[in-house]
Amino acid sequence: MKKRYLIMITFLTLGTVFNACSSGTDQSGEKPVPNIAVLLTEGFHDAEAYMPMGYLVNKGYDVTVIGPGKGMVKAYNSDFTIVVERGMDEVSTDDFAVLVIPGGHAPASLREDPAVVAFVRAFFETGKPVAAICHGPQILISAGVMEGMTSSGYSGIREELESAGATYIDQALVTDKNLITSRAPSDLAVFSRAIGELLEDWR
Repeated sequence: MKKRYLIMITFLTLGTVFNACSSGTDQSGEKPVPNIAVLLTEGFHDAEAYMPMGYLVNKGYDVTVIGPGKGMVKAYNSDFTIVVERGMDEVSTDDFAVLVIPGGHAPASLREDPAVVAFVRAFFETGKPVAAICHGPQILISAGVMEGMTSSGYSGIREELESAGATYIDQALVTDKNLITSRAPSDLAVFSRAIGELLEDWR
């Protein structure tokens, strides 16, 4: 199963450079290309980061990896690494059209960082889309933005979501206002597609 997973990741990400994925404007010159922020740190889940990134870059969107600080970080479930291009002291909510939060062990660390939590709260409150998968919604819980929201996510955080005032739904994709959520790596296809469809509407 894991071997097939990594083949899928490789297929989706061929021809992309993951620590420099920016072009600034589309080929027509009519509109700037939306820049998508992917928030992660050490202990991210490899597929939950790389598959949405590969899908969106191959669709022609800009992707910037952000985190508490710049530098290379490693997945918890493989030898995959990724370069965090911009730290919290270098980002603004105005810089990005969408925020993507992969799961893994990283959200548990990110939610302990006040600068990360403040950024996520501010971004969510702009009304711009936030997409979180698996443990990703934990950061949104810490940001205090889940009350009254409907969310999916890893089944193990169901109680935490409900305690934060959210309604948990055990399904592959849940959208509520500006929030997109999914449960697990098996949902990555619909998760990535939902982000892409939202961006197509923006264009």
